[in-house]
Amino acid sequence: MNHAPPISDLTSPPAPLAPVDAIVLGASAGGVEALLAILAVLPASFVLPIVAVMHLPRDQPSLLVEVLGARARVAVREAEDKEAILPGLTIAPPNYHLLLDVDCGRRHLAGARDVRLALSDDALVSYCRPSIDVLFQSAAEVLGPRVAGVVLTGANEDGALGLRAIKAAGGLCAVQSPDEAPARTMPEAAIASAQPQFVAPLNEIIQWILALDAHRAGVTESTVFYDR
Repeated sequence: MNHAPPISDLTSPPAPLAPVDAIVLGASAGGVEALLAILAVLPASFVLPIVAVMHLPRDQPSLLVEVLGARARVAVREAEDKEAILPGLTIAPPNYHLLLDVDCGRRHLAGARDVRLALSDDALVSYCRPSIDVLFQSAAEVLGPRVAGVVLTGANEDGALGLRAIKAAGGLCAVQSPDEAPARTMPEAAIASAQPQFVAPLNEIIQWILALDAHRAGVTESTVFYDR
């Protein structure tokens, strides 16, 4: 069993060695407030796609896009199958897994503009659909070291295995400090599983997200995909 290093050893954010093409983010209990805090700071000029899974009731429509969009200067949308990943925040719809996908024949030639969203009604993962693990594992496979994964507050262990996959693929990993999170189970599980480069309070993670975007903003063409 993996044991998390002391949080005090993980409080320096990793300096990105290369721009990332996307941020994938997962949250559960307390996550709406965390997303609102992030969106309140993101400028309209923010260029990175953020693709997110929030655990939602599977048997009813969601108003999450409307709630978040009312407070955002970036675009906020619900994911649609086969849609390109776009700047702003894209949220998984209720009762569907959300994945990143790309034509296998172009995987090692294409840039981020060729990545597509995919929706799946496959079985629940970690008692969830959508599952953070499913999104993160697909992002690790498709984007390799050019993705950043963020795990925020939550009351189960979804996201821990997916964040470990991102770390193993060379991607950047950040986790909200369990001491600050409204629900600490998800951050603690992610720290134990992935040993991320960055564990910090939400306001510091927001600044890290802004730094990633600033690093990416001047890049007009994505480099070759990670060759697994």
